[in-house]
Amino acid sequence: MMRMRKGNGFWRFCFSLLPGAGEMYMGFMKQGAMLMTLFFGCGALSGWLNLDIFGYVLPVIWFYGFFHVHNLAGLPNEEFYSVEDTFNIGEWKFFDVIGQERCRKYFAWALILIGCAGLWKIVTNSVNRVLCYFDISTQLWKNVTGEIPQVVFSVIIIYIGVQMIKGKKQQLEDKEREEHDA
Repeated sequence: MMRMRKGNGFWRFCFSLLPGAGEMYMGFMKQGAMLMTLFFGCGALSGWLNLDIFGYVLPVIWFYGFFHVHNLAGLPNEEFYSVEDTFNIGEWKFFDVIGQERCRKYFAWALILIGCAGLWKIVTNSVNRVLCYFDISTQLWKNVTGEIPQVVFSVIIIYIGVQMIKGKKQQLEDKEREEHDA
């Protein structure tokens, strides 16, 4: 187990510029690894799938990592040394709201979709090479197949948003009903 320490302010600042590195410099390896994985994973997905939506998350993760390091360093010593080095994802309220089993199911579907998008890219690139080999125009093929993963992910995001609104509306109606009955 690594010893937690606030370290030198200059190096802490330098490492805080890369999400997760500042946490690792201070001894919070699990938190640092989680942030780095999130940051570089979103960047890789954004580039690999040509989906800008993952790119929009990058600044949020970067700012969180930057300010998290400086907030940790600003804690009084007794609080700083009592901070546990855990993978923070399990502590997010999101998991409590939707439940662990449902979360696992959603995560599994997300992995399946990402895998399908990767396979789609491989298949479309292979067909494109075959069309080029036979000297067939590939522009229409590229236009149609290049947009399908983005359309699928957009529809899924819209569906999730609608379900979240319905769930919140149902939750508010249940709360009103409980207050009315009491």
